[in-house]
Amino acid sequence: MIRFSVLLSSAAVVALAVPAHAQQTAPVGGETSAPGDIIVTGEKSTRTLQQTPTSIAVTTSEKIQRETLISIQDVYNRTANLSEMYGSSGFTIRGVANTGVGAGGQADAASVYVDGAPIPKWALYGGPTDMWDVQQVEVLRGPQSTIQGLNALAGGVVITTKDPTLDRWTGDARVLWSEHDDRTFSAAIGGPIIADELGIRLSAERRNDRGLIRNVTRGGYDDALKSLNLRGKVLWTPSALPGLEAIASYNRVRRDGGYLYEYSRTDVPDYYDHRISTGDQPSSGKIDSDIAVFKLSYPLSDQLKLSSVTSWNSSKVHSQVDTDGTAEDIQAIDNRYLYKTLTQELRLNFDSEKLSGLLGAWYYRRTGQIEQNSRVNIATPTSTIAALLQANGATTAQAQFISNAYAAQLPVIPVLYNANQPEKVETMALFGDGRLKVTDRLTLIGGFRFDHERNRYAAETVAAFNGTLPNVNFLGTAYAPIIGLINQGVLGLVDDASSPLASNSRTFNAFLPKLGVSMDWTPDITTAFTVQRAYRSGGSSQNPARAELVAYDPEYSWNYEGSLRSKWLDGKLVINANVFYMKWKDQQVTAYFGLNAYDYNTVNAAGSHLYGFELEANANVAHGIDLYASVGHVRTKFDDFDLPTGATSTVDLQGTQFPYAPRWTLAGGVNANFAGGFTANLNANYRTSVFTGVGQDQNQYKVSARTVVNGKLGYETENWQVFLFVRNLFNEKYKQYEYAAIHQAILGEPQTFGIGAGVHW
Repeated sequence: MIRFSVLLSSAAVVALAVPAHAQQTAPVGGETSAPGDIIVTGEKSTRTLQQTPTSIAVTTSEKIQRETLISIQDVYNRTANLSEMYGSSGFTIRGVANTGVGAGGQADAASVYVDGAPIPKWALYGGPTDMWDVQQVEVLRGPQSTIQGLNALAGGVVITTKDPTLDRWTGDARVLWSEHDDRTFSAAIGGPIIADELGIRLSAERRNDRGLIRNVTRGGYDDALKSLNLRGKVLWTPSALPGLEAIASYNRVRRDGGYLYEYSRTDVPDYYDHRISTGDQPSSGKIDSDIAVFKLSYPLSDQLKLSSVTSWNSSKVHSQVDTDGTAEDIQAIDNRYLYKTLTQELRLNFDSEKLSGLLGAWYYRRTGQIEQNSRVNIATPTSTIAALLQANGATTAQAQFISNAYAAQLPVIPVLYNANQPEKVETMALFGDGRLKVTDRLTLIGGFRFDHERNRYAAETVAAFNGTLPNVNFLGTAYAPIIGLINQGVLGLVDDASSPLASNSRTFNAFLPKLGVSMDWTPDITTAFTVQRAYRSGGSSQNPARAELVAYDPEYSWNYEGSLRSKWLDGKLVINANVFYMKWKDQQVTAYFGLNAYDYNTVNAAGSHLYGFELEANANVAHGIDLYASVGHVRTKFDDFDLPTGATSTVDLQGTQFPYAPRWTLAGGVNANFAGGFTANLNANYRTSVFTGVGQDQNQYKVSARTVVNGKLGYETENWQVFLFVRNLFNEKYKQYEYAAIHQAILGEPQTFGIGAGVHW
């Protein structure tokens, strides 16, 4: 029976657009905005950016157009303290990866929402996260556990697409064509079916990309891409019920392209400009994503507004990758991720002269499974073999000699591994967030969330030896019984990885408070300080080698944050800043237990802290010219690392940094509108070096800093535009990840020139 705890509205309620020349927009309730103010809704209360102490970076539709932003990865790279990881595998906010920092645990630490629907992490690299017909992107940095709840320890990314218009029909179309044969065709149209009452908007984008990485073994390009993104929205504001607003949307994505990351060979000349791969097996990712969202809001009075948001999405991901990357048929992975997610939220927003905020209830249910089909090689465990021999009477020297000789015959144990891992996660929550005006200047901030989660993880595995065992006589007939014993031990190790279906249910309750204070020093300068608790739920993880489900507990953090919001020079200069400190305990990490490379599972074994700041500025320096810049800084460190008894992990996290946590991220740009319709944009983003691994030897897994400059030059009228654009103008050659031992790396985007044209009516 479906539990339908009718709960409310999206992490991304309709965001109202924000270009510099925008019309004045009045938020719900008593707070007012001035012309040009940015309205943010990621916290589910319609406030201006200057009225929001949370660190929020906003990418408007105007910026998307001016910088020709194509995907969510473009937004990651242009936002302070936000960074993509390798390929399109994920992102970090303030140094915290969206999947967590310790390579353990099932729950996310940050989520991406599209029109209120959470996107599963498995589909982020090819789901509905492209920027065509997007109204606004809000990056919420720092814990959002009071408002967002599940998967919000590090923050969230909220994408809001454009709504239908009710007063007139409008349309947009665009063509992009790059020198590397990447072609994108986009269109959108919308308008009133019934004037001022019922409207519709339809959008579509088709992308065909030849790719850059030529596969010299199989032919073609590993990173070739074909995608189709279709979206429809209906807006209804019935005249018979003044104030009622209903929005229904459906988003369908079909993507057939490369894997979430693609390796290039680094043992060939000029590998940045001549990218090749040699894998004999497919390296691809196919994604079918369907999202439906229904939003309903109605003002009960001038001070109360009731809202509901229902979302449903289905994601089917088929990932294939040649894990050895060679022309030989050695290893390969063929996985399928099949998930359905339902969310329902009810929210009551209130706003009076003294008190404003919201109360809400929320329900989340995710069901699905991972189907794994892998051919893997496990290094032959000589120490385990030697121990087996000694237990049967061999001396230490004899055991070492025989185990080394055996490993020379069978360096790796080839295994055919099949697993089915179904799961079900249900979360229910009550939450509130409010502001109490004590004086005209002083405001108290408070919030809470009571979160109840029940999850069930299950696993069924079948492991089979997939090779040929050494001949028992390879050391002579005298050793044949011993070699036969070792062969049986190897088969036993493989058999230990098989198990019938087993499941484990866990239940967690968490109370997450927030307290703060805000001070309006002048009408243009506000400071605030908040303290907030966040958590990431526990669960169960499978140990592949032992075919066991092992329980682990939640992890918790406290975040302390100060903010500055300021306007200068009659609003021509805006400077905003946040400074933060987070203390984190009981972190979920991966521990190894010695049987082989697959003898691992999640444990609670780490504690850490991080601190830093974001500073962002926008300035109108002259008529038609504006500048913008941002800088982010974060320092991360594992303070404690205490593995459980029996763990044999040699990687010690204590004193090390988080992976993919750049200490500095900088971005900036200039927009210019010249007389006669000519426009220009030049922007750059910089990221310091990052460690792509964890532990005391993480210096071996370091990729260098990089600076990427992009530009656009065009001519536009009221109804059409043509333009030239360039990505990575100075052809910065950089790596996102390197696997030096096998001469492979994930390379950054090369210099790319393109042309585009668009129409608007």
